Amino acid sequence: MVTGYECDPRTVDTEFLMTKQEYYRITGRTHQRDVLAYHLRQSFKPGEITPEEANRLGYELALRFTKGRHAFIVATHTDKSHIHNHIIFNSTNLDCDKKFVDFWFSALAMRRLNDVVCIENGYSIVKDPKLPKGHYGTWLGSKKEPSARALLEQIIDKILEQNPATFENFIKLLEAEKCEFKPSRRSVRLPGKKGFLRLNSLGVDYTEDAIKERIAGVHPAPKRETDPADISGTSQSHAAQPMRKFNLLIDVQNSIKAQNSPGYEQWSKIFNLKQVAKTMLFLEDSDLEDIGKLAETAQKAKDDFNAIQTQIHTADARLKDISFLQKHIGAYVKTKDVYAEYKRRKFSKKFYAENEKPINDCKAAKAYFNEQNLEKLPTINALKQEYSTLSAEKKKLYASQRTAKHYMQEILMAQQNILQLLNYQAPEHGKANVRDER
Repeated sequence: MVTGYECDPRTVDTEFLMTKQEYYRITGRTHQRDVLAYHLRQSFKPGEITPEEANRLGYELALRFTKGRHAFIVATHTDKSHIHNHIIFNSTNLDCDKKFVDFWFSALAMRRLNDVVCIENGYSIVKDPKLPKGHYGTWLGSKKEPSARALLEQIIDKILEQNPATFENFIKLLEAEKCEFKPSRRSVRLPGKKGFLRLNSLGVDYTEDAIKERIAGVHPAPKRETDPADISGTSQSHAAQPMRKFNLLIDVQNSIKAQNSPGYEQWSKIFNLKQVAKTMLFLEDSDLEDIGKLAETAQKAKDDFNAIQTQIHTADARLKDISFLQKHIGAYVKTKDVYAEYKRRKFSKKFYAENEKPINDCKAAKAYFNEQNLEKLPTINALKQEYSTLSAEKKKLYASQRTAKHYMQEILMAQQNILQLLNYQAPEHGKANVRDER
């Protein structure tokens, strides 16, 4: 069962190649390692879905992932116990002027989108996928051999499983694997290879310091990642990535617009279904599937946000005080000699008439100092330093406030969606007592 988008499955290979030629004609760009197409695999739980439905979900997944900008085909196979799709989409877009860029965490993005599609349509997902062991090249078997760096990393893992006592013992075991170690460059040459590989050029878990830490037991063994192109339709990753945004559910039953517009009512139901799927994924990623824990986390998020708000208001108030204090100190320094002369002349009316403004400014400054209970005036430089420090702290607080506000909004929105979904009403304090009194 094969379906295509903006292409004929019978001639798809030729069509994909023709778009490459058109891309070169339009842009004039060539790529040394040109990618013809991308291949995704999507599988479903045995006995849960029909081939027709699986093909439809694969089509929807590909259309949403490519945003309708790339031609693709979806082939549904039933030769295994689990029905699965092979999705192949053209690397060149339909306008033949751009190419798909395989971005970081594209596999994760695909998994998350696939989970949303499955949940929206009522199908299960894998909550705790187990990552395959070994390097991607090893996982492919005879189709592709791992790179020299990957082979060296595998040998290092194999040696460290033997628990060498010291780094020197590790080198001896490395040489027993027919590898050559060059101490001057801290590099290794694999058997049958020409060049040396520096240990510090390997992954973060295979540098010389990391190896020594792993020998000492203070550095955990690395976990292998899955192939970016292998997307199991029911798999799910729990990497710490920001969840896609979701919105509050629409109260379809009490919506006047929904009652007057069947089209809007249908759209609202589909919209709510998508928001529920995204909300459930967010709660699962955040380990907030218990409604009591969700309520506690929501309250803590509000408290944290309010605490940052209080700190910002305190900083604002102090900055305002510093500004007033600087203003009055500046005025006092400029007018204190005039006021001293006015006092020496025993508050002469004539002198006051001639110097009314500086005398009043000095009086206002002295009154402010008394109001603030300042026995000793701080220096202008000290106030400037405090103002600068507070401004920097306030800037950091604003960044924390944005993060806390975003997290609080997500938690509260998820809580509201769950309560509305369950039609849950929290008990109101004091109502039981009122009933008893009645």
